[in-house]
Amino acid sequence: MAILVDRYTRVIVQGITGREGSFHTQQMLAYGTQVVAGVTPGKGGQRIQGVPVYDTVRQAVAETEANASIIYVPARSAPEAICEAAEAGIGLVVCITEGIPTLDVLWVCRYLEGGPTRLIGPNCSGVITPGQTKVGIMPGYIHAPGPVGVVSRSGTLTYEVVLALTQAGLGQSTCVGIGGDPAIGTDFVEVLRLFEADPETRAVVLIGEIGGNDEERAAEFICREMRKPVVAFVAGRAAPPGKRMGHAGAIVSGASGTAEEKIAALQAAGAAVANLPMDIPALVRERMK
Repeated sequence: MAILVDRYTRVIVQGITGREGSFHTQQMLAYGTQVVAGVTPGKGGQRIQGVPVYDTVRQAVAETEANASIIYVPARSAPEAICEAAEAGIGLVVCITEGIPTLDVLWVCRYLEGGPTRLIGPNCSGVITPGQTKVGIMPGYIHAPGPVGVVSRSGTLTYEVVLALTQAGLGQSTCVGIGGDPAIGTDFVEVLRLFEADPETRAVVLIGEIGGNDEERAAEFICREMRKPVVAFVAGRAAPPGKRMGHAGAIVSGASGTAEEKIAALQAAGAAVANLPMDIPALVRERMK
């Protein structure tokens, strides 16, 4: 079993005719993802990597029965693209695009609130269920099927941790990159809840970083509702206050959002917190005994 995506997920690529959209469409197809359509307004009728292109998401859904979309359009057009997918009845939207203004993302999240569409991202690496499908930009070959769920704000840290897990013989159920912007669609708590309900996920790895309070809220959920073991890593211990580190949301403002605060909260909730990414597999194996 998996969360969010599996071998039956039917994917639309919004922005498929662009360089990134075309390249990652090929990579997803090679992994086995069912990419059933692409969408670029004004370019319908083409084929990219053998995938038919439509002018609108609604048209693509009507023709292909797609249930997920991945967005590779520029930041100025991404909010509209997310809303178009939701209006066409798409249940899962993964937005890879970075640089979307925070106010625009907040507006989109409010627009989606209470509806059936779940947004992953923006500025994220996507979602992969190893051996079944990937909807994103992650390198599929480092993943292996198994019982460890992974949720992360950082794409590259995810890859480092996943490779270490795979090399240690610990495969993954699903890996979710939620994105590192100040405003995002699906957060740690929502993904943790899905992993807690998934019978084939036996342990969860949470990868956080400085900035915001997502990790603290995740710690509250872990303490209150998680029965499965959680192993965490928080990046940014050496980050100077007021300096953004990588992601737009990775900034310590005043006395809040520090790595030390997040680590303390997670430990108090019962999570094991690794000092280094390479320490995670041993902690996972220990907690899964």
